Amino acid sequence: MISGTSHDGIDVAAVDFTLRDGLLHGTVDYAGSSPYPEELRVRLMRALPPSALTFAEACELDTLIGRAFAEVAADAAERAGGVDLICSHGQTVYHWVEGRQVRGTLQIGQPAWIAERTGIPVVADVRVRDVVAGGQGAPLVSLMDVMLLSGLPSRPAALNLGGIANMTVLRPIGGGGPVAYDTGPANALIDAAVVRASDGRLRYDEDGRLAAAGRVDDALLTELLAEPYYRLDPPKTTGKELFHADYLAEALTGHPGLSDADVAATLTALTAQTVADQVRRHRIDTLVASGGGCANPTLMAMLRERLTGVRVTTTAEFGAPTDTKEAIAFALIGWHTVHGLPATVPSCTGASGARVLGAIVPGAGPLRLPEPLATAPTGLRLSGAIG
Repeated sequence: MISGTSHDGIDVAAVDFTLRDGLLHGTVDYAGSSPYPEELRVRLMRALPPSALTFAEACELDTLIGRAFAEVAADAAERAGGVDLICSHGQTVYHWVEGRQVRGTLQIGQPAWIAERTGIPVVADVRVRDVVAGGQGAPLVSLMDVMLLSGLPSRPAALNLGGIANMTVLRPIGGGGPVAYDTGPANALIDAAVVRASDGRLRYDEDGRLAAAGRVDDALLTELLAEPYYRLDPPKTTGKELFHADYLAEALTGHPGLSDADVAATLTALTAQTVADQVRRHRIDTLVASGGGCANPTLMAMLRERLTGVRVTTTAEFGAPTDTKEAIAFALIGWHTVHGLPATVPSCTGASGARVLGAIVPGAGPLRLPEPLATAPTGLRLSGAIG
């Protein structure tokens, strides 16, 4: 389970994993998404950086989001016919980054509510161990990317287009292990522009219609591309601590005549350009996309225009629905944790070594874990009916 950097709801997937001959086979029994109650979503958005936050509000949001996750978990477990374990990423509210170093990360959504509601053990707080080991705490989805795309030849990469865009490169130029990092904003600034344009009535550019009606402003795009983050070498991570509504408002102060459609078109081009720059940097020949941005045809068209000769497809081709891929990834992380296996790729996160992730909250009965596995699976194959 996860709520991503778009902060709009909870994605969930129930996956039945079986290990055979070194490959992990996952049957996706159920996948879905549940929006936050509107009052909770608005309250969460108002609490996020750069806003100030009291401990009282943090405590209440931790509880309310935990309860929301608990209800979604209970429903998903019933739809899947029962589950043995829940892995909850929760909701990221702050990622403490100084330069290229991550000093801390905070996800809320108290997992005890999930364990109490379902009676099922819960793996939670999965990012911080990688941070303590010197890593970025992200992108943790790189584990699934590497396993799922391991059979592809040449130079494949996975791209997730959530609030922030991240990419996993399986075979980087110059050799070495896989690399993964945030390329910059995906939907974060586009969403902020739509909220601004609609006075909060709309939350995202549905079907990319607003951007499609505008034109890219080269002057604004050039200014946005001067953001220092893009010039940092990986591993690196970012978030709405940087790319938020105030960031956009400040960028627009020098461009007062732009229409809302032109702003949306320019921000969509920013996402496409920053992703395409990194694809070319690594000479990627197959790009496998996922995340909410895949549902934006204007964004995907701009991306393909900039990537002539690159095969651009989605994770649906590999059995992972584009809108719930990250939920599947955290089911995978939970499976690794309870089997005593590290769930990080150090060359992707920058940590000093691979780590078993998370803390486990017991369910209704005594906590019983499987026997630890001596060897981790080398690949992942997904199948199953989604509904």
